[in-house]
Amino acid sequence: MRADRLVATLLTLQARGRVTAAQLAEELEVSVATARRDLEALSAAGIPVYPQAGRGGGWQLLGGARTDLSGLTGPEARALFLLVGPAASVDPDAKAALRKLVRALPETFRTDAAAAADAIVIDPGEWGREAIDRPELLPVLETAIVQRRRVRVRYAAWNREPTDRLVDPWGLVRKREHWYLLGAMDGAERTYRVDRMLDAAVTEEAAVRPDDLDLGELWARITDEVERQRAGAAATVIADTGIVPLLRTQFGQRAVVEAPVDDLRSRVQVTAPTEQLLARGLAGWAEYLDLVEPDSLRAELARLGRVLVERNGVRRSGSPDAGPAEPT
Repeated sequence: MRADRLVATLLTLQARGRVTAAQLAEELEVSVATARRDLEALSAAGIPVYPQAGRGGGWQLLGGARTDLSGLTGPEARALFLLVGPAASVDPDAKAALRKLVRALPETFRTDAAAAADAIVIDPGEWGREAIDRPELLPVLETAIVQRRRVRVRYAAWNREPTDRLVDPWGLVRKREHWYLLGAMDGAERTYRVDRMLDAAVTEEAAVRPDDLDLGELWARITDEVERQRAGAAATVIADTGIVPLLRTQFGQRAVVEAPVDDLRSRVQVTAPTEQLLARGLAGWAEYLDLVEPDSLRAELARLGRVLVERNGVRRSGSPDAGPAEPT
């Protein structure tokens, strides 16, 4: 959760004593599901926030106590800063907010809180690859989302000419190195990759956002659909157990162990968008696995094998491209 929303949640609980998830959602302008997750995250992190069922129930601070940033206990302060610290490691604004929160704590807690804030670092890069910079247009999109304003975007979809689009922005998602804008255009749900945006500007038009929108649920539905589309071809293989982790690294969630065959081998199902891509992904592990099905993939693997031999096999002496003859 965002550091500013976490603090706002705590201060709302202090001011009202007890709130329902619906009341908190209205106060913070988020969905009820998001407000409930925020409250549960605070409770799980050790903050004394708990729900009370029944008529007149809701969420409140333990014992009805009042709290603010200067009233947190030492363990509560550590839990709070461990929760929001990772965001500050990659976001300058969050880092500045965290410094202000540290200064707002009692002096006896500041050392532990500062240490907790620095205890976790998020490195968005991958080994062997340069880290992707934060997209320049991200602040524009964040402003449009927070202010509930439509945003006009110059967007270059893959393999298409750029077009102008008027979007109702709902929220942003970061998945590995890419940022995505979730929203709607002309009433239809849309997902846009932020790095494909050439320009963006906040308009004065009010954005249309469903009252019951849950960004997490929406993204889960989108990712499920993407994975379904990427599973256009499937294969069953018997693989040496030792390479199963490598298959998972290469294919991700599209490599599923169905059952162990014996102590040394496992039955694995692997999927990919097309059979050609599936064959190319499996070809590098050919000596460690046996294809069970389908036969059409067997033919594609055999074709790839012939191509490899033709292009990279030992050439006979006397051929135009022949290298040194093999010793006899």
